[in-house]
Amino acid sequence: MAPKSDSAEGIVLNFVNEQNRPLNSQGVADFLQKFNLKKTAVQKALDNLAEGGKITFKEYGKQKIYLARQDQFEIPNTEELNQMKEENARLQEMLEEQKKSNSQLEGDIKSLQSNLTLDEIQSKDVQLRKQVKELEEKLTKLREGVTLVSPEERKLVEKTFSDAISHWRKRKRMFKDVWDTITENSPKTPNEFKEELGIEYDEDIGVSLQTYATLMPHGNKRLRGK
Repeated sequence: MAPKSDSAEGIVLNFVNEQNRPLNSQGVADFLQKFNLKKTAVQKALDNLAEGGKITFKEYGKQKIYLARQDQFEIPNTEELNQMKEENARLQEMLEEQKKSNSQLEGDIKSLQSNLTLDEIQSKDVQLRKQVKELEEKLTKLREGVTLVSPEERKLVEKTFSDAISHWRKRKRMFKDVWDTITENSPKTPNEFKEELGIEYDEDIGVSLQTYATLMPHGNKRLRGK
C-alpha cells in the first residue's frame, strides 16, 4: 500500500522519485526542512520505504545511499530519444532568442532611463539660453573694444606670472649648481646618473624656461644669463 502523500513517508517518497538520483539522509532532510521534517523522521521514512521495497538503497561503510526504483520509470526507445534531443535543441534555440530579446529590451530601457524628462529639458533650455545671452553680451563688448579685464586684474596676473618665472629660474640655477657638484666626481656620466635617479630636465617633458620668459610683460623681462 502506498503511503499517504501528506505523510512523512509520502513526502520523502515523492522527493526521492522526483530527484531520481543517489541521495543520503542528510541531503533529503536538508531539502525537506520546509515540510518541518526532522532528520530522525526523514531517516525513519527512508528506512521504512527501503524495507517496504518502495525505494532501493546501497550501503557504503556506515552510510546508506538511497535511490528511486528504476523499474517504475518508462525507458524511451531510440526513436523517442531522438525526438527528445530534437525538442531539446529547438527549446535551446528558443531560449537563446529569448535571451537576445531580453538583452535588447534591457538596453532600450536603460536608454530611455538616460534620456531627460520634459521638465529637465525645459530647465536645461533655460540655462543654455541664459549662457548664450551672457556670451553674446561679452562678444558685443569685445567688438566694441570694451576691456573685459580691469587694469588691477591684469596687473595681478602679470605679477603672479613674473613671480613664477623668477622662482623657476632660481630653482633651475640651484639644481644646476648641486647637480654639477654631485656628478663632477661621479664614475657615471651625468646621463647615466640621471636615468638611474629618474630625473627629468625641462626639455625632457617639452617645456622651456626661455619660451615662457618671452611671455613676461614688457619691462619685467630679464636678459639671458642674468
